[in-house]
Amino acid sequence: MTAFSRPDGRDNDALRPISFEADFAPNATGSVLVSFGNTKVICGASLEKRVPGWMRAQNVEGGWLTAEYSMLPYSTNDRKQRDSSKGRLDGRSVEIQRLIGRSLRAVMDLKKLPGYTLWVDCDVLQADGGTRTASITGAYLAARLAVQKLVDEEKLKENPLNDSLAAVSVGIFEDNAVLDLPYLEDKDASVDFNVVMTGSGQYVEVQGTGEEATFSEEQLASLLGLAKKGCQEISSMQTAFLSQRLLAGIGS
Repeated sequence: MTAFSRPDGRDNDALRPISFEADFAPNATGSVLVSFGNTKVICGASLEKRVPGWMRAQNVEGGWLTAEYSMLPYSTNDRKQRDSSKGRLDGRSVEIQRLIGRSLRAVMDLKKLPGYTLWVDCDVLQADGGTRTASITGAYLAARLAVQKLVDEEKLKENPLNDSLAAVSVGIFEDNAVLDLPYLEDKDASVDFNVVMTGSGQYVEVQGTGEEATFSEEQLASLLGLAKKGCQEISSMQTAFLSQRLLAGIGS
């Protein structure tokens, strides 16, 4: 029987090389270029002194956070047509930006953003699997850097983020549970999951499906275990990154 080997040689429970580059988009209040292997996403956070119309109409206190997601035309092997040239967002982009927005709102006290909307833009520079999980991971960092700048400038009284946020993909590839799938594994995976977790170990969202396949309770537990391990490792990387960027004593 041939031993299982991942295309890139990683162990089943190993993440791809992950890196964060701050201030990649200098006009944003906070920005990060996040890399999960060959997947690279620019995440920028910008503050706007207004809230959505529905909040004003309903006299809802606090502020809002919203996200936008797009893949640049050259992010994939075959050029991807811009949504603007099609005249509409594709369903996948809408679904992913909603996921990013609600994930960040899960760890943010919106009452501490009075009268403001924090926009988080995620633009995929290069796609090799896991663009939504990389976007969430980088979006949290961009938001955290933006928030700190606004607190330092006394535009916000305090940090509205109450926990950190990380995300990772897991799946069943060639009958093996694996962590952080690149495109070669993702396209042939029989089961595909995206898991979003807080730094304190709480689940924010679990998206999982069999790709014309089923999975057992044992496999589900294995996948969630891998995802938890991956998110914990990513959270540690985020903390180390932020400790170099923020004032001493400020956590992630």
